[in-house]
Amino acid sequence: MTYTPRFSNIISLLSSAIQRFPNRPVFGTRRNHGWHYITYAEFGALVAAMRGGLTNLGVGRGDRVAVISDNRVEWAVGSFGTLSMGAVYVPMYQAQKDGDFRYILRDSGAKVVLCANREIAARIERLKSELPELQHVIAFEGPEYEALLEQGRKQPVPQANIDDQSLAFLIYTSGTTGDPKGVELTHLNLGFTASSIIEIAPLTENMELTVSFLPWAHVFGGCVEVGVLMGYGGALAICENTDRLLDYLAEVKPTALFAVPRIWNRVYENVNKQIDARPAPIQKLLRTGLAARAKENHGEALSLLERAALLVTNKLLITKVKQRLGGRVRFAVSGAAALAPEVGEFIDTLGIVVLEGYGLTESTAGGTGSTPKERKIGSVGKPLPGMRVELDKNVTSAGPDEGEIILYGPCIMRGYHNQPEQTRASFTADGGLRTGDLGKIDQDGFLIITGRVKELYKLSNGKYVAPSALEEKLQLSPYIAQAFVYGSDRPHNTAVIVADVPSVEAYCTRHGFGVSEGPAALLKLPQVRELFRQEIDRYSRDFKGYEQIREFVLDAEPFTTQNDMLTQTLKLKRRNVMGKYKSELGSLYG
Repeated sequence: MTYTPRFSNIISLLSSAIQRFPNRPVFGTRRNHGWHYITYAEFGALVAAMRGGLTNLGVGRGDRVAVISDNRVEWAVGSFGTLSMGAVYVPMYQAQKDGDFRYILRDSGAKVVLCANREIAARIERLKSELPELQHVIAFEGPEYEALLEQGRKQPVPQANIDDQSLAFLIYTSGTTGDPKGVELTHLNLGFTASSIIEIAPLTENMELTVSFLPWAHVFGGCVEVGVLMGYGGALAICENTDRLLDYLAEVKPTALFAVPRIWNRVYENVNKQIDARPAPIQKLLRTGLAARAKENHGEALSLLERAALLVTNKLLITKVKQRLGGRVRFAVSGAAALAPEVGEFIDTLGIVVLEGYGLTESTAGGTGSTPKERKIGSVGKPLPGMRVELDKNVTSAGPDEGEIILYGPCIMRGYHNQPEQTRASFTADGGLRTGDLGKIDQDGFLIITGRVKELYKLSNGKYVAPSALEEKLQLSPYIAQAFVYGSDRPHNTAVIVADVPSVEAYCTRHGFGVSEGPAALLKLPQVRELFRQEIDRYSRDFKGYEQIREFVLDAEPFTTQNDMLTQTLKLKRRNVMGKYKSELGSLYG
């Protein structure tokens, strides 16, 4: 069945929202101990001013306008102002390095750069001699930004007629190796993805509200979250400081949340930490209560003991966790990766319907999705309206039912900017996008993610291992902050385990042992080594025998973007991690 999207491009979506909900709030910022919102009509006026201002600078249809900033109202003004004149928006992360800025600005041919602050603007000015296309550098927190808008108000420019097939976004992926690749996303890509998710999402037009903390420089935040909320006339309270996310959730009291699995993993881990800190009888009672809620959610009858445990668990745990999330969240959209089944089950116990989806930058974050009536915990749903999913089972020997996920449909990118060979390699002969992800499709048509093609390695016994699935599972332990699994051409798996030091210290205090010499000495204690041995065995018990971890390295230093162990989207740079721990891992094999 052919699907006709509600909006053919993201500008028509915004225009519709402004017309239907002019006086509703759309973006909120925290100022002077409170939240201040601008309305759709006010936002539309800012977009028009940006469009006029950019035109006055000489920006025209097809020109590139880059932005280097975390989420803020000005980011959205720059985005919609650029798109509404037929120019192309090039987002970058505020935390990226000068080398990334130089490469992306040169490769995209950006004419204007909008910067979060004057410090970043000064860094770009120093690079300007190496960027022949760059003409203007404008800081949001400087007078030149207000002057730009004022000029646009004085010399207004009508919204352009948008060619749906024309380029809208150039989003550079933060690859684990080599230079970033510029993903070319069209206006149709953006409009179709937003429309297809609006079609299945259980939102209403009764003033939906979210706290926006996913980076808009990534397509999931910048297209899915922003576009879908606008499609329903909803509002986004912008979280400018993720360290205060829980405070903001309590203040804003959102009705919906858009998040990636690591956010829900943290909630799950924190709950487990709270349980583990209780006396053993209370631990047992709380876990019984959580299991009872899961049974109840599946329509199973509860015993009197389970009902009693659930009452206590509601009071001591579930209600408090819900309140920490604001107390009003009805549903959550989770994307970028699959949730561990136990995490999905836990979110359900909170009375929050979690809708998992699957996509990548190259598919405008579109691909598959769940609905309240059609969802399975452990899967990422079925194809979105207008999309098709197939498996290429000739790619790997990982499993008889597995293959590389191939996506088809209007969400798929035009290609990689200035990289024709990479573009050709990313598509099948019949136009399907090779995702690089492994998956399987169950008997009911639900897609289940099982790993990454590039990460897949073979043990010396010929068995294939997809390490990311095991790593994600291990990180559910309250004592394991991060994990890296290794075993290529080796007889068995080993791992680098980054400890959650405060949790380990608390464990040692509860059990009456510990040291004062610091984390390094703490992690050498035999009791601590045994704790991690038990946690690794506990969280990997559902994996096959050859996937089990025999030995491990413990460390207190986390993988971060700053030490170049993670990408800007917080994916492991596996080559870099392996380089750092090569000798330690090698010694585990004797």
